[in-house]
Amino acid sequence: MVKAIDFVKTEFGGVRTGKASPDLVNNLTVLAYGSHMKLKELAAVTTPDSRMVMIQPWDVSTVDAIRKAIEESKLGISPLVDGKLIRLPIPPLSEERRKDLVKSIGKMAEEGRVALRGVRRHALDETKKLQKAGEITEDDLKSSEKEIQKLTDQYNGEIDSLLATKETELLKV
Repeated sequence: MVKAIDFVKTEFGGVRTGKASPDLVNNLTVLAYGSHMKLKELAAVTTPDSRMVMIQPWDVSTVDAIRKAIEESKLGISPLVDGKLIRLPIPPLSEERRKDLVKSIGKMAEEGRVALRGVRRHALDETKKLQKAGEITEDDLKSSEKEIQKLTDQYNGEIDSLLATKETELLKV
């Protein structure tokens, strides 16, 4: 369940809001050195101000590969290559784009909830197997089911909280 929450946080981090954040590009996959690597493994990513992301590759030979990965991503931002640096100016979002992004993060949150339900189903199946094998009593089974549902509800609440925070961030002009 913790992994499902981490997945949702990572997905939300990749959604562009009106302000610059290193999370926008940290998990971009770049084809460098003959393999696919995360951008954070190839460069230092900073935000000098609220409207700019600056990428400074550790190896100058990867600048073109990083630029290409950014252009092919769903970010919709054109990178500006300045010698050894890549700058990403973050334009303000239109109202229509904000609403589209809210729908998109809603889908991401639902994917997290589906993952939680899968974990819950697996845990319930395991406790039922233990009960059938005679390792736990029926009372233990019932209390385990309640505890599993309690944890599921707790993590669902955490996803809802993350969603509400991200929606607020997106809709703020």
